[in-house]
Amino acid sequence: MKTKVFLAIGIVLVLVSVGMVGCNTAGTVGTDLQPLSVNMNSQQTGIWVSGEGKITVVPDIATITLGVSSQSSTVADAQSKAADAMDKVMSALTANGVAKKDVKTQYFSIQQVTKWDDKTQEQIVIGYSVSNMVIAKIRDMNKVGTTIDAVAIAAGDLTRINGIDFSVDQPEKYYGQARELAMNDAKAKANQMASLAGVTLGKPTYVSESTYIPLAPPVYYGGASRDSVATTPISPGETDITLNVQVAYTIQ
Repeated sequence: MKTKVFLAIGIVLVLVSVGMVGCNTAGTVGTDLQPLSVNMNSQQTGIWVSGEGKITVVPDIATITLGVSSQSSTVADAQSKAADAMDKVMSALTANGVAKKDVKTQYFSIQQVTKWDDKTQEQIVIGYSVSNMVIAKIRDMNKVGTTIDAVAIAAGDLTRINGIDFSVDQPEKYYGQARELAMNDAKAKANQMASLAGVTLGKPTYVSESTYIPLAPPVYYGGASRDSVATTPISPGETDITLNVQVAYTIQ
């Protein structure tokens, strides 16, 4: 019986203590409790739009992946042939105005050449293949075709040309114009949305941008013989420099 009495008194004291935290002596809610506040100024308020600025330009850089590949019964012979052919390729590039800083080794390999032997039912080594590929930038667009032909003639049957990409050397000089077009595009969209929503467009509160410069489609080259006379025709076409912006405007 005493245990139940003591337990009941403890529960009453706890309830009284909890009540006194939230009430003053008059029995009303205490002034030390802070009211709940909600921040309505989130980034989702206002009008968010994206804008695009696109500048079409003619590429002024041709990047060619080229090199040599030789095959022989021994590694030493295959490597010697590849080295000799690559020296001629480098000389052809230099003679056509390609700077050494614009030539970079991309790939070099020495691999076994094998074939299936029906008698032994296994692969057997019949020789070795040596490949040496570089990436060369040609800055004179009028000499792209002649440079390709010179490389093909220099290395003969060992020549390998995997393709050509066209790009712009200094795309940043077009960013200002593209950015202006993108911002005008974004503002025009925001004004239309504000008009349709029956609100007044305010100032921008957030702006971000991203750029995109696609490479022109690669051109694949089949090669030229030593007796070829006509220059290989190469056309860089056009490429787009695109700048996108995202803008948030306040509304009134």
